[in-house]
Amino acid sequence: MGFVPFTFIDFIDIILVAAIMYWIYRATKGTNAPYIISGIIVIYLLWVVVRTLNMELLSTILGQFVSVGVIALIIVFQPEIRRFLQMIGMRQKRFNFITRIFAREDDKSANILPIVTACREMAETKTGALIVIGQQSDLTLIIEGGIALDARISTPLIRNIFFKNAPLHDGAAVIVGDRIVAAKCILPVTQSDVPKSYGTRHRAAIGMSEISDAIIIVVSEETGGISLAQGGQLRRDVDPQRLTQILQRYLNVNRKKPRSSEVAE
Repeated sequence: MGFVPFTFIDFIDIILVAAIMYWIYRATKGTNAPYIISGIIVIYLLWVVVRTLNMELLSTILGQFVSVGVIALIIVFQPEIRRFLQMIGMRQKRFNFITRIFAREDDKSANILPIVTACREMAETKTGALIVIGQQSDLTLIIEGGIALDARISTPLIRNIFFKNAPLHDGAAVIVGDRIVAAKCILPVTQSDVPKSYGTRHRAAIGMSEISDAIIIVVSEETGGISLAQGGQLRRDVDPQRLTQILQRYLNVNRKKPRSSEVAE
């Protein structure tokens, strides 16, 4: 058996496999998934050894387990796979200029005032709130997990949704276009390392911003501070004037959209 030379394609192959393994680690960090993956790797290595030793019966049994294991992986890692596909779709839509050209943006700037006013008033009364403002990413899964509303944006409605004793106050309200499409929506919590001072709303806001291009506004129930998450970054203690400016720059196509780093300043 001759010596097989190590080529540049082999190097690329190794890099890609390493990148995939790193992504799997990042996507499953903080969950029980790494333990499951470790068990699968052990079983696969055992199957390779058994096949090498020509142990036919055990090889057949493990081979069947490995074959069925692919389906099992899809079932076990359904949330992670869904999150991965959402991330791919989000990045693809960032380069979808045709969608942006034909998107209806005329009414978005008019919707900013009631949102900012509601956030300011809720901040004054320390009313906790979590608002998702959709852009290009598909938020269907998030919306379907909440309570459908389909109501026009207004300050009183937003305040009533997050009123402490209201049945819809727990969760996020999702805004698409000029409509509040759903409330009491459950958002994915970030698996990234964040300060311990961040509450559930802030972690959910960051998590949602990691899998979509949506803008997420948080009003703290403890401090009354307003925070804004976008692109995996969170900016805290945003005053109403600054919030208005940021929303205008993101939601108005006639203005330049800021980078995520500008939100995190």
